[in-house]
Amino acid sequence: MSQFANYFDCFDSDQLAAEYPLGDDLYARYKGMSADALKALQNERFLKVVDRAWQIPFYQRIWSKAGVKPEDIQSVDDITKLPIISKSDIMQSVQDYPPFGDFSGWEQLPKSERSSVVFHTTSGTTGKPQPLLFGPKTREVQNRLVARGYRMMGLPDAAHVQSCYGHGMVNGGHYMREAVTRYTNSLFLSAGTGVETRSVQQVNLMKDFDVNVLVGFVDYIKRLADVAKENGVIPGKDIKLDMIIGHFGMESRQSILDAWGEDVQLFDWYGVGDTGAVAAEGPDHDGMHVWEDAHVLELLDPQTNEAVTPGDVGNMVVTCLFKDDIYPLIRFNTFDLTQEVLGENQLGLPFKRVRGFMGRSDNMVKLRGINIYPQSIGPMLEENSAFLGEYICRAVRDNTGRDDLVVHVEVSEKSEGLDDELQAILKRKLGIQVQVELALEGELTPLTQVDIRQKPIRLIDERKG
Repeated sequence: MSQFANYFDCFDSDQLAAEYPLGDDLYARYKGMSADALKALQNERFLKVVDRAWQIPFYQRIWSKAGVKPEDIQSVDDITKLPIISKSDIMQSVQDYPPFGDFSGWEQLPKSERSSVVFHTTSGTTGKPQPLLFGPKTREVQNRLVARGYRMMGLPDAAHVQSCYGHGMVNGGHYMREAVTRYTNSLFLSAGTGVETRSVQQVNLMKDFDVNVLVGFVDYIKRLADVAKENGVIPGKDIKLDMIIGHFGMESRQSILDAWGEDVQLFDWYGVGDTGAVAAEGPDHDGMHVWEDAHVLELLDPQTNEAVTPGDVGNMVVTCLFKDDIYPLIRFNTFDLTQEVLGENQLGLPFKRVRGFMGRSDNMVKLRGINIYPQSIGPMLEENSAFLGEYICRAVRDNTGRDDLVVHVEVSEKSEGLDDELQAILKRKLGIQVQVELALEGELTPLTQVDIRQKPIRLIDERKG
C-alpha cells in the first residue's frame, strides 16, 4: 500500500498561526514593530524562498541568463539584482515544458516525494489558461491572509457570506471558501459568477438566507443590485447588507452605496491568482495595508522598472515570502498600477499602505501623448446621473494612422445632447477629446460580459500593427 503525506500532514497549523497571525494576534505581533524588525523578518523569509527557487529549472535558467549567482543574493536588499518575471515568462515555460511548465518545482520531484497540491488555472479569457499549483503550506498561508483581511475589517460574528467569485478551474471562489470556513465562524454561500448561479437566483439566495456580507468584484455586485430591483427585491430593505468586500479599483464608492444602501461598510483588497491576498483595507479606511510579513511589494516605473518616488504611481511587483514549497514567486510583475499612501499608519502596524488597483499598465491606450487607462473611465462618468455604470472602450485607428478612443456608455435614456455632455466630462478629466456613443441598459453586456466574467471587459483594441 502506498504511503504518502496528506494535505494536513504537510504543515504545522500552530506554527502557521504564530507566523501569520489573525485577529487580535495580528496586533499583538506587529503593532509598534520597528521597521528594522520587520525587515529582519522579511530577510529571513526572503533568503529561504530564494534558496528554494535555485532548485527549480525555471529560476535557474532565468537567473543564470541574467548573470546572477547564488552568492550574489545575501539579503532582501539584493532583490533588485534579480530579473523581473511576468506571466509571459510563465506561459513560455508552459509552452516549452507542457503541460505544467517547469516553474513550480513540483513536476521535477519523484512521484514518491510529491506532496499534495491544490491545482487551478487562470480563466484563460486572454489566451491559454495558466496552470496554478499551490503546496499545502502555501495554500494555508494564502487562506490565512484572506481571513486576516476579513477579520481586520470587522467581519460580523456568524456572518452569512455570499461569494460571487468564480469556481470551476479558477482559483478565486475556492480560496475564499477555504479562508472563510476555516478561519471565521461564518456561513459561506458559494454562489459564484452569474454563469454558475443565475443573477436572479443569487438575489433570492441573499434574501432567503439572510446574507449580510457580499464578496466579489464590484462590477457584478452593482449588477446584482439592479437585478434585485428588477425582480421586486429592495436592497437595504429585503436584503440588508452589513459589509461589501470587493475589488473597487477606481469605482466610486458612492455608486455602490446608492445601489445597496448608505449603511453598508465597504472594504477593498488586492491580490492576484499567483500571489494570493497581498493587501487589505482596514477599519481606518486609509488605504490598503500590505501584508509585508508575507510579501515584498515594489512599485516600479512601467517604462524603466526603477522604483518610483513614494506617492507616485507604479506597477506592483510582488515577491511572496511564504512560497518556499511549490511555485516560488519572486519579482512577479502584475502590471497592475497603484501608489503608496503616505503618512502615519493609524492602526500602529509597520506595514506600508497602497491606494488599490488603479488600472493596468499593459491595458493602456496612448492618444496624442496622453495615457488613458480604461478602468478609470467609469468613475469619471459617474458625475452625470444618466450614466448607469456600464461602459466599454474601443481603440480604433483610421486610414491615416490616427488613433482614437470610442467610449460606449449605458445610460438611462438617449436624451438629446447627452453624448456631448459625457464627452465634455471626459475631455475635461482626460485632457483629450474622445468619442462617446450611447447605449441603453443591458445593451453592452454581450461586450463587457459583466454577467459571466469576474472582471468585465473594458477595452477592445481594434487597431492593427
